[in-house]
Amino acid sequence: MARPDASVSLSALARLGFVELTAASAALSELAELTGLERAELIDGLGAADPDAAVAGILRIARRDPSRVRTVLQDPGARSALWRVLGVSGGIADFFARRPEQLDAGLVQREELPTAQELVETLLAAVDAQDGFARAARPEGGLRIAYRRALAGIVAADTASADPTAAIADVSAALADAAGAALEAAVAVARATVTDAGIPRAEVAATRLAIIGMGKAGARELNYLSDVDVIFVAGTGDERIVSEARAIDVATRLARETMRVLSGIDAEPPLWEVDAALRPEGKQGALVRSLASHEAYYDRWAKSWEFQALLKARPLAGDAQLGAEYIAAVQPRVWTSAERSDFVDSVQRMRERVTDNIPADDVPYQLKLGPGGLRDIEFTVQLLQLVHGVSDPSLHTRGTLESLEALAEGGYIGRVEGAAFAEQYRVLRLLEHRLQLHELTRTHLMPRDDDGMRRLARATGLADSGPALRQLWENLRRDVREQHVRLFYRPLLAAVASLPAEERALTTGQAADRLAAIGFRDPAGALRHIAALTAGLSRKASIQRYLMPVMLRWFADGTDPDYGLIAFRRISERLGDTHWFLGMLRDSSGAAERLTRVLSSSRYVGELMEWIPESVAWLDSASDLTLRSGAALDEEARAIQTRHATIGPAMKAVRALRRRELLRTAMGAVLDHVGVHEMARAISEISEATIQAALRAVRREVVPPEDDALDFSIIAMGRFGGAELGFGSDADVLFVYEPNGVEPQRAQQLAASIVAGLREHLTDHRLPLDLDADLRPEGRNGPIVRTLEAYTQYYRRWSLSWEAQALLRARGIAGSVKLIGRFMELADGIRFPEQVSLQDVREIKRIKARVEGERLPQGVDPRRHLKLGPGTLSDVEWMVQVLQLQHGHRVPDLRTTSTLQALDAAVLADLLPAAAAERLREAWVLCSRLRSAMTLLTGQTRDVLPVDHRELDGVGRLLGYPDRGAMLLEEDYLRVTRRARRVFETHFYG
Repeated sequence: MARPDASVSLSALARLGFVELTAASAALSELAELTGLERAELIDGLGAADPDAAVAGILRIARRDPSRVRTVLQDPGARSALWRVLGVSGGIADFFARRPEQLDAGLVQREELPTAQELVETLLAAVDAQDGFARAARPEGGLRIAYRRALAGIVAADTASADPTAAIADVSAALADAAGAALEAAVAVARATVTDAGIPRAEVAATRLAIIGMGKAGARELNYLSDVDVIFVAGTGDERIVSEARAIDVATRLARETMRVLSGIDAEPPLWEVDAALRPEGKQGALVRSLASHEAYYDRWAKSWEFQALLKARPLAGDAQLGAEYIAAVQPRVWTSAERSDFVDSVQRMRERVTDNIPADDVPYQLKLGPGGLRDIEFTVQLLQLVHGVSDPSLHTRGTLESLEALAEGGYIGRVEGAAFAEQYRVLRLLEHRLQLHELTRTHLMPRDDDGMRRLARATGLADSGPALRQLWENLRRDVREQHVRLFYRPLLAAVASLPAEERALTTGQAADRLAAIGFRDPAGALRHIAALTAGLSRKASIQRYLMPVMLRWFADGTDPDYGLIAFRRISERLGDTHWFLGMLRDSSGAAERLTRVLSSSRYVGELMEWIPESVAWLDSASDLTLRSGAALDEEARAIQTRHATIGPAMKAVRALRRRELLRTAMGAVLDHVGVHEMARAISEISEATIQAALRAVRREVVPPEDDALDFSIIAMGRFGGAELGFGSDADVLFVYEPNGVEPQRAQQLAASIVAGLREHLTDHRLPLDLDADLRPEGRNGPIVRTLEAYTQYYRRWSLSWEAQALLRARGIAGSVKLIGRFMELADGIRFPEQVSLQDVREIKRIKARVEGERLPQGVDPRRHLKLGPGTLSDVEWMVQVLQLQHGHRVPDLRTTSTLQALDAAVLADLLPAAAAERLREAWVLCSRLRSAMTLLTGQTRDVLPVDHRELDGVGRLLGYPDRGAMLLEEDYLRVTRRARRVFETHFYG
């Protein structure tokens, strides 16, 4: 190898952009030796995005054919073009290294993109096609080589462009035309192959096969390396030669062979995959169908998304007339798909596909699917087309750029915004093209390393350095997201409010269509609310006009955008021109987004916020959503009572405290700041503080000083006793008193008056708190309040097993501490006996079986009842409580009112296998979360899992399931409860 020429120093190579200077110098020396050219001549006119890769590529080719490389490098224009092309694409260098005979000066200097006709003629010639049949001896290799040579010509013209961003549309169209030409030539090869396999040539010739391009191939906006989405349509050209059914069979052979020609194993690597997954019934459906079969499917079975997939369909190869007939048949169905009942549901699927299945680490680098990427633009444009194309044929376009132009021309988007979106799309496509060209690989990930960003910056010409390109990319992503809002949502205001003259307004009907497409069920009503919020010249109206477009997008992302919008209007009207509210909306996008999220996800929250509008301020700071402790709540309640001399105002303030703290808890739950266990504890403590305050106030009002010796206490029972309350739960209680010298009848009257006063002053029509005493001795037939002695006599002489079971959750929460302690001593003797008789256990099991059969509401699917259904709350709690009754006396850890703590204790005491306990725990937690989520969503207390998938989806989203996760939630629920039921039956009845 020749010694490096000192006339080309390492510093000179560095100035030319080389990074690996020693290796580059050695490569230039070897190249000079192979070609007989001076090193200085080799780099004369060098301008390459990646000079290191370019010199390595040229050297590989030269080692195969030095004389051909010498010929190209001797021509100054060809030399400069070769450096440029191979500096952008190592994949093209690989092709020339495999096929050095394909390299010539004219090819790398090409400046004009090939026409569709030129590409078809070139690739058909490569397989020596005549009358639609290939005659070449090895046509697959010839076709692939000719395609890659054509691709090299496209790369040469692309990289020679003075403005590669502006050239994107033409380059993408040429790539789609090249794919169509390759398919045309592949069909010719397939015809020859199936004829050689024994099918009569006349039958093959009479079989009509049209290949319909879908997606980017159909829209003539293909990438350098991408799957080519197609649909195959077939028929007979002459029934006398081949019947329709036989033609479909032959066409299926032709389609499979066409796909193999392009993507099968051969000496020359495959081109790309031909993907027919968008056909009717997807991969499960027939590969080839007749036109009539397609029409029948689309009329009877197709989903809306399948029509949306046809938005870009066009004849790509094969029988052109049949392809045109197919397009004519399906296009009317595409543009009426927005009127179908499942259109909004389908739109949500489109939205999901924007970011679905992206690994979290890839999101910041995703050029195609990430936020602010290509799919954001394509989704916006396609949705606008589908919404407004129903009545406007000018929008029946395929390509993204031509569709943007048509939307602007029709006034559906502003011209300035449309032009900006188009430019952003071109820049993203240029980045995509240069990324894929580097190694001719299918990628949509921006480089993570500095070298990769530097190379991409030089290849695109968009920035001077890697860091500058990274900043451009970040700005571009942000701008695309903002532009989406301006394009889709801001024109909605034009239908109801004054906007600048250059921004044409949508008609009211068009605006309503657009709102319906994103999930508003009452678009006309939504428009009225938008008008009310944004009308006028006030500061408030100006801020609302500024915010409304992006807030509409956030509302649309929620479960119930209609309710979210009307609740927002009511809150805005309640707060009026409050300076902090308007300032928060204007300056805190996070708070505004959280506000739309809670309002469109939860009627429970929305209804409370309408009464407590100042709670909006909590959304501006996570600390304001922090749950308050029971001690803090008790302290505030006591302070309230010291400020009010009479019971009415005092209890009104206490009820307001309860509403406020329940709202704080609910907002935290919707925003995922509060888990299920924290939520249950918080709701229980709020209820306790409220009841304690009410008891203090009522006692002060009812019991005169001379009877102050009377002791009165409240015992929490059920889920309240276990501190496991959910939103909408009743508060199960027992009332107990002790006269302590007060005349017995007088004491009874005072105790009854206390109970009556509690119920009166705890009544809250907006947020009920029902004190349910049905678990008292003798149930609803027994006295509402008893002395401790009366409880003692009853439990020791007449109580049933279920009453001992109910006492397992007993916990004193208010009133005399001394009396509570004595009641707990009594309860412990009943609920934790030294021994439980076999008869008592059998009785508990009998009652459980009867409850399952009798207490379920008529017409309800038992599997969906969260409280009484198989494997749900009742099963878990009865299982745990039987273990507590049987073993609580000797296992102290079982003496707890908490279901989950008792379950853990049972495992530690070897009373239940850990795996079985885990299945019970999973079911109990899921059912508890579902009950609260259903209340949050609807504002109503329910115990039956919704059947309506829209409502179930809303419940699922509150539980962290993905959008449209209703089916997944239902499957999880049924699986979890089914497993829990098996455990219950084994260990309870077994």
